[in-house]
Amino acid sequence: MQWTLAVPLKPLARAKSRLSDTADDGVRPGLTLAFAQDTVAAALACTSVHDVVVVTDDPLAGRELAALGARIVPDDPAADPADGLNAALRHAAALARAARPYAPVATLNADLPALRPDELARVLGAAAAFPRAFLADAAGTGTTLLAAAPGRALRPAFGPGSRLGHRRSGAVELVLDDVDSVRQDVDTGDDLRAALCLGVGPRTAAAAARLLIPGQ
Repeated sequence: MQWTLAVPLKPLARAKSRLSDTADDGVRPGLTLAFAQDTVAAALACTSVHDVVVVTDDPLAGRELAALGARIVPDDPAADPADGLNAALRHAAALARAARPYAPVATLNADLPALRPDELARVLGAAAAFPRAFLADAAGTGTTLLAAAPGRALRPAFGPGSRLGHRRSGAVELVLDDVDSVRQDVDTGDDLRAALCLGVGPRTAAAAARLLIPGQ
């Protein structure tokens, strides 16, 4: 089964404010882009992935991720700004379904710099058994991947406490061992240290090498 992945990405200048304890305003945009590049590169290398659609209005990110092979689409201008991330994902899922109506669709966070293609394949393989399924993040409160079978609405409920939100929406939580790279998103300095311990992609490694990170 070949999946289309939708990856949302904020404008780089506004992303990852919670990393301010580790990376200042001049560094965070480049670090955020590195996360996204390593995430997209790993996703495209996954044997279960047909294509990756990145939803972003950031021109630099769009160019860099398109160069890796992702399809870039802008945010839906008609969407309610208050529902930004979920609206972007519904928009991307609709575009993916228009292009490949009989293919499954999944969302994937753009901040998974330690992502391993084989671990992503395991998660997608498990998700294929359910109409809708999700994977909780390493912190245990959020979501890093939400999947929907062909013909099923994605119904994203991202935001604070999205793990509970997706459970309540009827999505099945995937309980899997040894997929830490798919769970380890990066919002804080501690998250970045955890990702570095797992082993990040080359762009994140280069960007992080310019930071002074205790315990790195």
